[in-house]
Amino acid sequence: MTQRNIRFIDLPAQQQRIRAAIDKRIQKVLDHGQYIMGPEVAELEKGLAEYAGTKHALVCASGTDALLMALMAYGVKAGDAVITTAFTFIATAEVISLLGATPVFVDIDPKTYNIDPKLVPAAIDKAEKMGLRPRGIIPVDLFGLPADFDMLTAIAQQHQLFILDDACQGFGGMYIGKRIGGLGGICATSFFPAKPLGCYGDGGAVFTNNDRLADIMASIRIHGKGTDQYDNIRIGINGRLDTIQCAILLEKLAIFEEEILKRQEIAAAYTERLKGAVTTPHIPQGLRSAWAQYSVLHDRRDAIIAALKAEGIPAMVYYPKPLHLQTAFADLGYKQGDLPVCESVSKKVFSLPMHPYLAKDDIDYIASAVIRAAK
Repeated sequence: MTQRNIRFIDLPAQQQRIRAAIDKRIQKVLDHGQYIMGPEVAELEKGLAEYAGTKHALVCASGTDALLMALMAYGVKAGDAVITTAFTFIATAEVISLLGATPVFVDIDPKTYNIDPKLVPAAIDKAEKMGLRPRGIIPVDLFGLPADFDMLTAIAQQHQLFILDDACQGFGGMYIGKRIGGLGGICATSFFPAKPLGCYGDGGAVFTNNDRLADIMASIRIHGKGTDQYDNIRIGINGRLDTIQCAILLEKLAIFEEEILKRQEIAAAYTERLKGAVTTPHIPQGLRSAWAQYSVLHDRRDAIIAALKAEGIPAMVYYPKPLHLQTAFADLGYKQGDLPVCESVSKKVFSLPMHPYLAKDDIDYIASAVIRAAK
């Protein structure tokens, strides 16, 4: 079999499809010259809210800013505790610490790799014993799969906590008939280029059905502005998304649902071929993953990745070190063995090429190489 050069994410294939439309959009921005908060910003926000089925969508400079703006809108501060997963990118917990609050890490469900709701009440108790005020929960829709919002919502309501949905990988997913965006008080997503809906730079958005929270975040996004940018009524950030990125995202949003459906087909093809060779992803009944990543487990991960590389197949590891063991959070006092499931998964997990433009013979080539290496 001839070695191929397969892309982990094929942005050029997508760009080739919509390049003319993107060029036209960018030219329009260059013509009107409103590079900051131009008309494409409001147009994109309207389209995003309609897609997500939410009352409000506000675009911002990154997924990290989206999370930060949401926590600022909730008034999170020193002395507060926010419950979250340790098996995620650092941005999820970084924003908690940036505001002086304390992340309290919870282990993951061994099947979905999302935060295990059954462990959240104990984390709330732990926070209280530490003298902290539990304020909220940040579940992560890991690899594109929505978290268990039914259980998390019940816990949040019982303890009067907010839910901030970290959907930086999850936009395009569905939870029991509802698209990601309206689950929790606020939902944050990322438009980093590698995401299912990505721009050509950094970008993000927040979604909410709450008018008050939407108004606060709109203010925070532009330096805490009031009636205008020189009337500052709160401390904010420079969190705006460039008009040109919004123009690009408008053309990507037009084909987004079609691409999400294509990801379902590719994931199903992977799962069918890889059954028995590696541990394939588990998707609970009624949920749809956005398939930001197609991630599998195997005890011989590193050897498999090396074998794939030799055949021209890239593979990535998300995430090799859980957050509770990261140096940045060393002062929280966690140690090896505290969160055994995510520690185990982090040693076995790896992700295969996933994008809507993977051909059937590419999937066969990748799957065959994985099966050979796994043996």
